[in-house]
Amino acid sequence: MEDTRARAAAKALQLNSKHIPSRATTFNRLFAPIYAVGLLALFYYHISSLLNSTSLGSFFISISLFISDAILAFMWATAQSFRMNPLRRREFPANLKELLKNDSDFPALDVFICTADPYKEPPMNVVNTALSVMAFDYPTSKISVYVSDDGGSAMTLFAFMEAARFAATWLPFCTKNDVVERNPDAFFTSNHDWFSEREEIKIMYEKMKMRVETICEEGKIGDEYLNGEEECMAFNQWTKSFTSQNHPTVIKVLLESSKNKDTCGEALPNLIYVSRQKSVTSHHHFKTGALNALLRVSATMTNAPVILTLDCDTYSNDPQTPTRALCYFLDPKLGNDLGYVQFPQRFYGVSKNDIYCGELKHLYIINSSGMDGLLGPNYVGTGCFFVRRAFFGGPSSLELPELSQLNPNHVVERHIKSQEVLDLAHLVASCDYENNTKWGFKLGFRYGSLVEDYFTGYCLQCEGWKSLLCNPKRAAFYGDVPITLLSVVNQMKRWSVGLLEVTFSKYNPITYGVRSIGLLMGLSYAHYAFWPFCSIPVILYAFLPQLALISATQIFPKVWDVWFVVYILLFLGAYGQDLVEFILFEGTFQRWWNDQRMWMIRSGSSLLFGCVEFTWKSLGINSNFGFNVTGKAMDEEQSKRYKQELFEFGLFSPMFVPITTAAIVNLASFVCGLIEIWKSGGAWEHLFAQMLVAGFGVVNCWPVYEAMALRNDGGKLPPKLTFFCFSLALLLCSFAAFFR
Repeated sequence: MEDTRARAAAKALQLNSKHIPSRATTFNRLFAPIYAVGLLALFYYHISSLLNSTSLGSFFISISLFISDAILAFMWATAQSFRMNPLRRREFPANLKELLKNDSDFPALDVFICTADPYKEPPMNVVNTALSVMAFDYPTSKISVYVSDDGGSAMTLFAFMEAARFAATWLPFCTKNDVVERNPDAFFTSNHDWFSEREEIKIMYEKMKMRVETICEEGKIGDEYLNGEEECMAFNQWTKSFTSQNHPTVIKVLLESSKNKDTCGEALPNLIYVSRQKSVTSHHHFKTGALNALLRVSATMTNAPVILTLDCDTYSNDPQTPTRALCYFLDPKLGNDLGYVQFPQRFYGVSKNDIYCGELKHLYIINSSGMDGLLGPNYVGTGCFFVRRAFFGGPSSLELPELSQLNPNHVVERHIKSQEVLDLAHLVASCDYENNTKWGFKLGFRYGSLVEDYFTGYCLQCEGWKSLLCNPKRAAFYGDVPITLLSVVNQMKRWSVGLLEVTFSKYNPITYGVRSIGLLMGLSYAHYAFWPFCSIPVILYAFLPQLALISATQIFPKVWDVWFVVYILLFLGAYGQDLVEFILFEGTFQRWWNDQRMWMIRSGSSLLFGCVEFTWKSLGINSNFGFNVTGKAMDEEQSKRYKQELFEFGLFSPMFVPITTAAIVNLASFVCGLIEIWKSGGAWEHLFAQMLVAGFGVVNCWPVYEAMALRNDGGKLPPKLTFFCFSLALLLCSFAAFFR
């Protein structure tokens, strides 16, 4: 930060505090070595089983179980890095007000909002996100909101023209009435207090919403919706040759702080629409490329020292959020190497027990708190405040861009609508601008992985930047939660491919990461990088013990054997530790149960298919590899079933095949096991462990059975998929029965 005067004054004020949850941390530090001894004992058992294998079949079973348990042990070991030194923080925005007494004392703030598809990401959702941050409790003249429309949609531009007009009334209304929920849609939905001004603004909002949704339904913008020649001219670039993948740069300044005022005469924030140039002959690097284009365009126009990145559906839920971030950026005790402040991603509309584990509590809160006690949490793609300087080399080694106007220390002296500024902005947003430059490699957001957030945060920390987690009681931001199983697994498959791209690169966290950021931080990032390999033990444990049970083959120790006790204690220890941790972070048992079930479902579907897709790509085989936008539009029937906590299987996906087949095989093997025990009387002690595994699978697969046979709604399993999985399960079970 440039304001050294503010930093000096901050020494006399406490802007934030931190503490370590000592009891939980002490327990985890003691538990880890004890559990590790149990793992070593288990591996001794596996090695002994391998050495004593008497046939090819027994060797295959032993090596499969050894590999599965080795992967699970590695994932447990890397997860301990989150538990060694977790931090809880608190900030004091009231003290900041004593430090920053005038509007001129606040650092400027550039907000980046990315959208790509007006049908999967409805423009009104993006508009509500933008309006919520334009209404921050922050000097409006210091805020600039940049909207990246990577789909190049005229409908999105029209929606923001409407939003610019509505903002002139909405912002002073929020300030005057001390509104906390500054997303208009969320405010009018949750606030039922009646007063005339509220009703007038609600009518204005509904009219705007109707106009935007009408043009989205019609797919075109009629002249009757446009006001004046200037607005008509704004759409001249949308010619017949204009497509989402092939179009020129479009930059429209919709609000200029120095000229546009609200209804009370106060300055409005800058609002800029950006659709970077696209060409079918150029690679665009998906969302990462869009963010880098915004980074350069904003540098030419405002070049604010602080940047906030948001997904299009992630709206502000607390207008004080920027001042909370400043409580850390302006704290001299934190040094000059604080690169970003990450807020947890929270979701509204989550079902009572979060059936799809949409909150991802481990990723966004539990693990991030653990990393906060080291060098700081990973970047999760939204709700993150950056120091602009962090995108230009390490804290002590500035990486200069090719143009002086893009330097993070450059002061923009011309207004944002000047022709010189606009010409430069168009230049740096062109599709071939990055050719032969360091953008995406040493400058800006980093290329090389579909999970641009994970990879960018990882690279910044390897360069010497630190980060921290700001997790206030009131959620800073809310986003849309996926309401269908297909949305969940599709998103996770993309993450899986992106994580494997990092794993099999020179930036592997075990080799490169440990050297650059230390052992615990390297293991933290490795926990995510190796996530996709969880599919191996989950698939093996979903089929191997069950098929062995059908063939009446014992593969686990007898129930009275000491090694059986080792298995049980390791299982209960890992699950128990995870449950306690989940509860301590304000979770419930039912949500934890759904969390562990979804871990298995994701591992057996999206993570598995992510591994396959990455392998195909690595071998040069064509696949559907690429960035798929997660849909934010909601279907009423799907929404209703989600609230009823019914799994949504209505849309066919190959990713449903492994979990459906596993559900059938587990049920069949459990029944076969019961029959075998009833027939032989004493066989239960030989097959008890396999019965436990199969029974655990049956309990977790209940939603699959329900969708297969007990439901008759649009979310049930498609008959063709059910028939195919039954046939596949029958084939596997017949093969196993052949060896009885």
